[in-house]
Amino acid sequence: MTVDDRFDQRNYEERMRHRPAGVRNEIITGPVADWATDFSHAEPEWAADPYPIQDDLRQRCPIAHTDRFGGAWLPTRYEDVAAIAYDTERFSSRAIIVSNVRPPRELAPVGGVPPISSDPPFHHDARKLLLPAFTKSAVAGQEQATRELCHALIDALEGQDVVDAARDYAQHIPMRVIADMLGFPAEDGPRFREFVENALEGVNLPPEERILRAEKLFDYLMVQIRDHVENPRDDLTTYLVNAELYGRKLETAHVAGTMALLLIAGIDTTWSAIGASLWHLARTPADRERLVAEPALLPTAMEELLRAYAPVTMARLVKEDMHWNGVEMKADDWVLLSFPAANRDPAQFDRAGEVVIDREVNRHAAFGLGIHRCVGSHLARMELRVALEVWLERIPWFSLDDPAAVTWATGQVRGPRTLPLRLRRPSPR
Repeated sequence: MTVDDRFDQRNYEERMRHRPAGVRNEIITGPVADWATDFSHAEPEWAADPYPIQDDLRQRCPIAHTDRFGGAWLPTRYEDVAAIAYDTERFSSRAIIVSNVRPPRELAPVGGVPPISSDPPFHHDARKLLLPAFTKSAVAGQEQATRELCHALIDALEGQDVVDAARDYAQHIPMRVIADMLGFPAEDGPRFREFVENALEGVNLPPEERILRAEKLFDYLMVQIRDHVENPRDDLTTYLVNAELYGRKLETAHVAGTMALLLIAGIDTTWSAIGASLWHLARTPADRERLVAEPALLPTAMEELLRAYAPVTMARLVKEDMHWNGVEMKADDWVLLSFPAANRDPAQFDRAGEVVIDREVNRHAAFGLGIHRCVGSHLARMELRVALEVWLERIPWFSLDDPAAVTWATGQVRGPRTLPLRLRRPSPR
């Protein structure tokens, strides 16, 4: 079989060279003067503990503003976050990561990483293509392999008194699951970590450097795509290569963009949720002991951990100048949709600032709201549940080795990057 012309490397590079340039803004970093008028989710104090900041803003300035990143807004009330998430008429999803580069309007309605970057009506059809791979039944078929991986990861911790549960456990699980789904080599896991960190944590780097880092990811994806064209197999990459929309096969940029979305979002969000859950249980012995004693409570507790430590904040771009809920938004202003802030709004949740692991009514927004609600929520829930089940079964006692040594990712996906846990020797299988 010859390589599909859509995936000819020279054609692809030529298209990339002639794609419209984004609007570039001044790089703004440094300490925050006032979170209401100068917020920055890229600063270390936000990464370390954003919840007091969000709670304060919700009381005195529920829709904060900053001139950084060329202008951005931060709603902190559930009702405001939900309203924007559902309003596709006035807010565009063509870019979902706030940075110093705004993708041009010509990218709409597809965006760079469809369907999460897509606006209606294209979004509906692009999302529909992915649904079969993420049904409950499809996800159930991956549970046994995920469980075996979790056991193998814990086997490798045997004899260690202190381990980094983020780097040695949580991060490996979604990297392997997504690699298997896409048909990528499992040994490329370290490269996936680099891609994730480049995409989500380098938002204040010079635009030229961000573009170079993004090109590394898409160069890798093009190699994988070409290999799947020449050697088709039963995986999600081959499915996307052969998929049709509106009577024709997907454009190269659509295939590569969707794969980038699955690789980045499918990995970082889940490892962050697993890591944050282990962090909470390590510092909250009562909750850890209860889940060890009552394993049937885990699905309920898991939803509460997702609510309290929701990892994901999405972004929108304002389509046109407008007065919105008391503020004057300008065309192409960023809007940060903080689902973590929405999940801790006392107007929406009783005891919003507490972790209540037996909370029965829990309509949290950890997987987003509106048309862009996470297509992989069943997969993420399975990975989180299995990761916690296996860990608590094998390592029922653990604690933070040094709370000050825990570090958190900066940017729009928050989770532990280093998580040193002290643990007793894992019990034999």
